[in-house]
Amino acid sequence: MRLRLIAAFACTTLLASASLVPAYAQMGDMKMDHADSAKSMPSPPATAAVTLNGKAITIKYNAPSKRGRKIMGDLVPYGQIWRTGANAATTLITATPLSIGTLTVPAGTYTLYTLPTATDWKLVVNKQTGQWGTEYKESMDLGRTPLTGKTIPSQEKMSISFENTKGNTTELHIKWDTTDEFVKVTAK
Repeated sequence: MRLRLIAAFACTTLLASASLVPAYAQMGDMKMDHADSAKSMPSPPATAAVTLNGKAITIKYNAPSKRGRKIMGDLVPYGQIWRTGANAATTLITATPLSIGTLTVPAGTYTLYTLPTATDWKLVVNKQTGQWGTEYKESMDLGRTPLTGKTIPSQEKMSISFENTKGNTTELHIKWDTTDEFVKVTAK
């Protein structure tokens, strides 16, 4: 009887462990069970936030690092949609309608992608949300708008920020390596 109990316990433990393997495999290197997981992730979570017309605008993303890699035209591929960060899709949450470059963006939650080339970039605002960063559906695009680029001193970690905020207007900047791509954002 005791041997059967031990065998049953071993089988139950083995089955339970096997059912967890797919979940952990999807998580990759993320350590989700520790409070300090953000510090240990290769591309930790980051947030950019600004208030326009008394309403919050927030971008949540994961910030990859160069770590000696070639970034522009390689890790950030030219002529292809880029997730604009790492891990989960980069999320824009706005409590107010916006003009982002040439786009009209209603209040709500969106995913941000970019379409970089060697000479110019476009910001893509997409209505699909909650997906992994590489799961892009063009049919869900709200629209695309050109970005303005300039060269900056080399930056190790990718960043998204709001800069030059005045009244109901700011600039959304995406910076990495020696690239700073930005667009004017106005609250309506």
